[in-house]
Amino acid sequence: MTALEQPVISDIYFSAREVMDPEAREWDLLGRLPGLVARAMQAPGWRRHLAGIDPGGVRDRQALACLPILRKADLMRLQAECPPLGGLACAPVSSFKRLFLSPGPVAEPEGHGPDWWGTARGLHAAGMRRGDIAINCFSHHLTPGARFVESGMHAIGAAVIAGGVGNTDQQVEAICRYGATCYLGTPDFLKLLLDRAAELGKSTRTLTKGFVSGAALPSSLRALLSARGVSVLQGYASADVGLIAYETVPDDGLVLNEERLVEIVDPSTGTPVEPGAVGEVVVTRFDADYPMIRLATGDLSAVKPGLSPCGRTNQRLAGWLGRADQSAKVKGMFVHPSQVAELALRFPELANVRLVVLRAREQDALRLEAECASAGAGLEQAIAQALRDITKLGGEVLLVPPGTLAPDGRAIIDMR
Repeated sequence: MTALEQPVISDIYFSAREVMDPEAREWDLLGRLPGLVARAMQAPGWRRHLAGIDPGGVRDRQALACLPILRKADLMRLQAECPPLGGLACAPVSSFKRLFLSPGPVAEPEGHGPDWWGTARGLHAAGMRRGDIAINCFSHHLTPGARFVESGMHAIGAAVIAGGVGNTDQQVEAICRYGATCYLGTPDFLKLLLDRAAELGKSTRTLTKGFVSGAALPSSLRALLSARGVSVLQGYASADVGLIAYETVPDDGLVLNEERLVEIVDPSTGTPVEPGAVGEVVVTRFDADYPMIRLATGDLSAVKPGLSPCGRTNQRLAGWLGRADQSAKVKGMFVHPSQVAELALRFPELANVRLVVLRAREQDALRLEAECASAGAGLEQAIAQALRDITKLGGEVLLVPPGTLAPDGRAIIDMR
């Protein structure tokens, strides 16, 4: 946390940085770029990735745009070649606070310090305040989602119930027992909890606000949750760079995290696009122990014109506008084409295997489709179990005759 980042908790803003003069904030970030690049190049992975770069010359966005993009696929390859962190850490692995391994697999560390993931500003914008009690329904197992929001809530001064995913009856009991005021998790799981509470005859009237991420929030679901007494705002985050942007006004874009440098680039060239054009979201995070320079998220978005009516002075993203690759985020977890390929290798009797992501009853859902000439007894059940083992997500299996599916080469099709 920099001197400019000291929290000034107010009724509206978490930090004075949120309402800084945009030019002053930009120059602060750009002024830190040479030191970030120099620090990163002390690590062997970054030294190879940025070979030939003079850190002292990286002082503006034009120079930043000349640096190579780092993609998720690169990250997984580097980590496989040089485990566990691909030579990208500038501190010993044992010095980090927590270590995670998300599906992919992708290793991610958590460093020390308050609000290391940078989520407190987004939670504050969603109405979280000192004295609140939150039910945290992001996964606590191997993935960092739960820590994103827990550390942010602690920075605000709120208490957190470590709910995790599943166990709806027990989670409803925890909400009622503690009088939870906030929900943290995917929007569709919030609906499940409210539905289950109604079935059990339990009142969740204390639960009035939520910070959601990791899954789609269509207007119909937002309206349904609001009608049930819970107003929710979204956060956009990645396990590698923390909070990228956060919603302050429903359906009016997401304000960029004031501690990140975000670019919108042409996915094929890595060159920044014209203002307002759709491109891939690329993020640079300033952290001395685990720097991240021009990480391509794979998500498509655009800069929304104008400033937010909330008074924050940073630019806004227009929202999620698709993927630059075939990866997809489902219930807060990424699924990758490589995982579909791994499943296909386990079952040689399958051909043209693809994973379809869709919405069912206001929830994300998966359907694995594959051509199969002859399905033996128990094959569908075995495939379904393999799907769960590989992706950590359940889904239905649809086997069809050869020649049924389009030979388009797509491993993941997002229908949401």
